[in-house]
Amino acid sequence: MSVTTSQDEERRVGILHRHVLRKLDWNVIPCLSFLWFANFIDRSNIGNARIAGLENDLNLHGTQFNVGLAAFFIAYIVIEIPANLLLKKVRANRWLPIFTVTWGLSTLGTGFTKDFSGLVAARFFLGLCEGSLFPCMILYMSTLYPRHKLQFRMGSFYSAVSMSGAFGGLLAAAILKMDGVGGIAGWRWIFILEGAVTVLFGMVSALILPADLSSAKFLSDEERMGYVQYYTQKNPHAFAFPVEEPRNEDVSEATSKEPISDGPSDDNRLKNILPIEGDEVFEWREVRRGLFDFQTWITGAVFFANIVAIYSYSLFLPTIVTQLGFAGIQAQIHSAAVSFVSDRMKIRGPFVLGFMPIAMAGLIIAIVSESSGARYAALFLVGIGAFPCSPGIISTLANNHSGYYKRAASLGLQIALGNCGGIVATFVYTAGRSRAYFVREFTLMAARIDQAPRYVKGNAVVLGLLAFSWFLMTLNMIYCWRENKARAEGKRDSNLTKYKLLVESGKTRAPIGDRDPAFRFTL
Repeated sequence: MSVTTSQDEERRVGILHRHVLRKLDWNVIPCLSFLWFANFIDRSNIGNARIAGLENDLNLHGTQFNVGLAAFFIAYIVIEIPANLLLKKVRANRWLPIFTVTWGLSTLGTGFTKDFSGLVAARFFLGLCEGSLFPCMILYMSTLYPRHKLQFRMGSFYSAVSMSGAFGGLLAAAILKMDGVGGIAGWRWIFILEGAVTVLFGMVSALILPADLSSAKFLSDEERMGYVQYYTQKNPHAFAFPVEEPRNEDVSEATSKEPISDGPSDDNRLKNILPIEGDEVFEWREVRRGLFDFQTWITGAVFFANIVAIYSYSLFLPTIVTQLGFAGIQAQIHSAAVSFVSDRMKIRGPFVLGFMPIAMAGLIIAIVSESSGARYAALFLVGIGAFPCSPGIISTLANNHSGYYKRAASLGLQIALGNCGGIVATFVYTAGRSRAYFVREFTLMAARIDQAPRYVKGNAVVLGLLAFSWFLMTLNMIYCWRENKARAEGKRDSNLTKYKLLVESGKTRAPIGDRDPAFRFTL
């Protein structure tokens, strides 16, 4: 009788967890996808506006247009860590819509700029608001989904990039037909209308997005409990945050028990003797743990190289730029598919190591080939190899850092380091005398006479960066494997004593998080 009851309970919990996943997917992912779509549309529309007369109307000359783009990029990078640290206090269902509405207003305001200084101010403020979105979305999702259900969701909303690439130009072309309506130039209408739509997206998202699991109106208490119970009954670290209720025992009692076993489900390990992550208070110690963690810098460097490849991909072979939207869609479909399989297998690094050489092969073909057809095929290889890597690189760090403020700081730094790759992508393709300029997203490339149409120098730099990042990702996998092995053998049990001393001395009130010897890193 008891066995039957237990089996019925397991089935009930299994059904509940699937219902919760579906509800989260239907309520959260589409909303985030629309925000990410708007993010890319609003950062890239300046290229379409430039072609339509922005430079002439604002009397820009020399490198002033470049400076306007740089203003966006600087603000974009600087804001990422502070935005993540503030997300918990302001709450995601307010923080994300606030930034979306403000960058929409900034985009709209760009349509009314009169000169160079106005353009720089608008682009700087746009970068300040847009730069907060991506790291905050990743941190937000890590509080809703189990660690090994995260990458597929990231890959899904990340695919919105392909939509912006495919339809951004078409949308701008349609808006430009309003040139002269109301005495307003067509390029100004691009900013005004697209900015207004973004403001609408932001307002709607405030009504849809839940602050966290506990406040999600579309979930019942039974569903929340079943969702958490399903994943944590086999692995207490299934989520990237503690979920068990705090024990009544004090630190001494909790740490004086028998040594823990190598299994992550061992009940004798130190569990959350302090408030769970939802109650975690801000500590600079936790921020420093995230900023100076080995994996933060390793995965940040890998993401940096990958971003260089992606932004260069969007600028490579500009003679076929009209077909880039199709190539981008194919790459993003691969991204979602790879993310799904990666979640199913609960691994990240092997997929990154497997797809990165595809991008490298494309770059090699682009360097050595003199055939336009071969270089066109190479473009697909670069996209197919580079795009699926980004969700895997980011989710590796999101999976391996437990403790809210440590994860907030580390994700902010990782993404900031990665976005510095956009600057490199700009300069590796600049050598010699200017011939033409092409703008894609928020990266500027000067297509030079001595590189077009093969861009050997730029492609060689990107190839070298990808090769080095492949080595770094391998190093990170080895580190995680060795650390997991050491924890399974009981060699990290001393973490409990160290943590106990920190608590007793009043130096921390944060959960033990990934310091727990039972915590296992995702490869």
